[in-house]
Amino acid sequence: MKPRTKQSDERPPAMPPKSANPASPLYEQVKAHILARIGSGLWPSDRRIPSENELVEELGISRMTINRALRELTAEGILTRVQGVGTFIAPPKVRGDLLELNDIAGEIRARGKNHRADVIFLDRIPLPPEIRPSFKGTGLKEVFHSVIVHREDGMAMQLEERYVNPALVPDYGDQDFTRTTPYEHLVRATPVTELEHVITAIAADDRVAHLLEIPPGAPCLLLERRTWTGDQVATVNTLIYVGERYSLGGRRSR
Repeated sequence: MKPRTKQSDERPPAMPPKSANPASPLYEQVKAHILARIGSGLWPSDRRIPSENELVEELGISRMTINRALRELTAEGILTRVQGVGTFIAPPKVRGDLLELNDIAGEIRARGKNHRADVIFLDRIPLPPEIRPSFKGTGLKEVFHSVIVHREDGMAMQLEERYVNPALVPDYGDQDFTRTTPYEHLVRATPVTELEHVITAIAADDRVAHLLEIPPGAPCLLLERRTWTGDQVATVNTLIYVGERYSLGGRRSR
């Protein structure tokens, strides 16, 4: 008689969670599955999500793993749990950080000025080779690409270039970014659980100089921003500001 082998309760999910990386731990795959449903609008803000038992039945994953995923998403502010009632999608929250920037349109309006956006390019394109390392692990073949110039009282202030994960924001290419901004749409569309900023000083090349209406070689500030929804890269952005028209800074209490 062959010895009986011990079976793990961590059996593979009956249906792989949407947007999950199959190489990641099961609880991370469950988190990615939930975040994808939130990002797609299938589970809107304040909606009660399926119970632990229902998720166990749907995904074929142990309750312990489901519980860990829900606990971590609650700690991250994505979910809120009400004892005896259930688990709900938390309303969107604005979080400040030392280097975090508000939407430039909101900044311009707060100064009592008029904001205008010129959409230079908006389409779904093959993932460019130079951007591929930033989306490593996503398996993406295509991304949304947008190029927009933001103006304050007609003067060019910022050149915004974004590459957006279509698995998390499938309707990005359908937006009218002269009426809303990519920032405003992305905040509503998919929760940001991690943020990366890198700031450098650059000289405007011919393309940047043309779009921002400044002389070639003029000093500019380059903010490179990458955002995540769970373990999925959501956006890769470059924001270029005219050096003599803009400054970056922040303040935070310890």
